[in-house]
Amino acid sequence: MIKKKNKSQNPYNICYDNCINDFSGGSAIIMKKLLAVCACTVLSLSLSGCSLGTVLEQITSTGDVSVEEPSSPESAATEPKSRVYMDEISGTLQDFSGSQLILNKGEASYVFNLSGATLECKDGMITGDEISVIYEGQLSGTDTSTVQTLKVVDEFHRKSKLKKRTAHGQVLSLTANTITLKSKKGKTATYPITGTEQYYQNGIKEGDWVYLRFKGKFPDTSQDSSASLNASHLKVLSISDLETIVIPDPTPTPPPNPEETPEEAAGKEQQFLATIQGVNLNTLQILPAGSSTVQNLDMSSIPVYFKGGIAPGSHVNVTYKGVLQPDTLEGIQILAVTGEDPDTIDDKHISFTVTGVITGSTANTITVQTDDGAVDTFRTEELRNSSEASLEYGDYVQVTFHPSKSKASNIYTAVQIQNT
Repeated sequence: MIKKKNKSQNPYNICYDNCINDFSGGSAIIMKKLLAVCACTVLSLSLSGCSLGTVLEQITSTGDVSVEEPSSPESAATEPKSRVYMDEISGTLQDFSGSQLILNKGEASYVFNLSGATLECKDGMITGDEISVIYEGQLSGTDTSTVQTLKVVDEFHRKSKLKKRTAHGQVLSLTANTITLKSKKGKTATYPITGTEQYYQNGIKEGDWVYLRFKGKFPDTSQDSSASLNASHLKVLSISDLETIVIPDPTPTPPPNPEETPEEAAGKEQQFLATIQGVNLNTLQILPAGSSTVQNLDMSSIPVYFKGGIAPGSHVNVTYKGVLQPDTLEGIQILAVTGEDPDTIDDKHISFTVTGVITGSTANTITVQTDDGAVDTFRTEELRNSSEASLEYGDYVQVTFHPSKSKASNIYTAVQIQNT
């Protein structure tokens, strides 16, 4: 039988007894502190929702324990987000369709979708101009399908600005928005002339030679044997049969004299106001004020001046001699035609119009294929009506625009768009 050892003879028991005696003596204060610490520990465990048994279970558990701390709002805010890449590419504008553009950079060509982008180029979208395309995403070679175009702007580090150039050609056709010329070398080009200043001192007709001043460059046709040039995205500044336009001062119209006889009045210059309906070469279609009949006016041998272009809806003053009859121009001598000055007209009273089909749009423009074949782009920020929201591709619209706000740009400022 195994006997128990005498406690008093065990050196460990002797040490234990001495410790007890110490605590019962001068160490009472230490004991109180230990009890206070234990009480605080139990209290904190109870407040945290954990029982003492639970804590002990976690401490004594021999299994692997993985504790996932809940993320606080502060830590969530500092978590890294997906990075958005923004970049730009600069080059030369080769073509523009209204909803996309082709940019040449060196030997490479890039096609960008512009449906959600804003156009902010000072000169508009002129072929040959240096521009920058700002986009979101990352290009993969010349593949632009992975990026979103944000805006198109003038190239900040332009090597050269667009120069004003002059074409001298023979008139083949003239409409409200286009003129077709044939050069001495036999090349033909149809130029966009919406809102373009025109002065023909000796009148205008087929076969006349005129000077056309413009900005931009024709697309490269070195591989094209065609006899026609693409001038659809140039900016035409003026057209005249004079190399340098000098507009004579208008002859003041004398006030009516009630004592004049009809014969005396017929021998003096007079004027009547009319609204332009259209133009085809030398024939100007007008609706005289107070009349319900459209008249054809021959411009082949009289001086004509249109500061804001030959736009339907705009007004002209017709200078004549003779006795004007209702609903006819017969019996009078037409001396000159002068269009109204858009510089003196505000947006509320402007009446220059273009009609055609919507073929493209961006975040701040629409592009219209006009009835006479021009491709015109219009800014929509200054619209005085709200019908733009309901416009769709293929809609036939009438756009009222202000020529004075696009003297240097081939993007015009629309003030009203009507879906017709």
